[in-house]
Amino acid sequence: MASRYWIVSLPVQNSATSIWNRLQEEISKHSFDTPLYRFNIPNLRVGTLDSLLALSDDLLKSNSFVEGVSHKIRRQIEELEKVSGVESSSLTVDGVPVDSYLTRFVWEEARYPTMSPLREIIDGIQGQVAKIEDDLKVRVAEYNNIRSQLNAINRKQSGSLAVRDLSNLVKPEDIISSENLVTLLAVVSKYSQKDWLSSYETLTSYVVPRSSKKLYEDNEYALYTVTLFRRVADNFRASAREKGFQIRDFEYSPEAQESRKQELEKLVQDQESLRNSLLQWCYASYGEVFSSWMPSFPCNKKNCRI
Repeated sequence: MASRYWIVSLPVQNSATSIWNRLQEEISKHSFDTPLYRFNIPNLRVGTLDSLLALSDDLLKSNSFVEGVSHKIRRQIEELEKVSGVESSSLTVDGVPVDSYLTRFVWEEARYPTMSPLREIIDGIQGQVAKIEDDLKVRVAEYNNIRSQLNAINRKQSGSLAVRDLSNLVKPEDIISSENLVTLLAVVSKYSQKDWLSSYETLTSYVVPRSSKKLYEDNEYALYTVTLFRRVADNFRASAREKGFQIRDFEYSPEAQESRKQELEKLVQDQESLRNSLLQWCYASYGEVFSSWMPSFPCNKKNCRI
């Protein structure tokens, strides 16, 4: 179950320590079983009051933008792990769990110098996160392209006989191809098989009698061979089409079949490699974006030094 935190900014009247102690007392007085964690935020420099007021809207936009990118990366991680069927790993920021990072937040002076203008800090955060978002789009597009290619191949291999790849259903001994003879592949409706068997020999002249053999059947169609003289193949195709039989274009080639097999294996390997690479990148980038998100909370006029 995800944790929920409220980040509260309170006006300081006497000292930050006194308001912190008072807040703890009020929470304890009402018996709320709620742990409190203190953000130790340095004074930030904005320049002038007008500059700060002009920046206030940009702060809201920056916070929303960075939050949105962090959610995109988290959702991408969930999708990648759902596809692979592995159990989701815990998200971390700077090598520690998100909860620990939140409750022990320390301002990173090296990344966000407090003497730098606030506008410069915010622009730096947005620029860094925008670059990560662009990189995410490129990596996801590359991964999805490989997935699309694999899905297209799988559809061809698992679709109906009217559209699927037939190379893994046909054996060399099923095909005759010579100067005079040729074997054609006919896709016949499952409920028209008797009609096919009773009529294929008469669809044109020079069909080899009893040459039709069923190779495969799915929920809709059956795949039959038929052997005939090569010179009447076009006539046979036309007559078959008139009776509702589909003649599939097919040329058996062991070399082509092996090439398709190797292509499929390479795509599978590429997909797995890209998935692992993208997942690792997402985990690292989530922590980077989240750590960039946190400084945007305290960047408001109550914490700035004019």
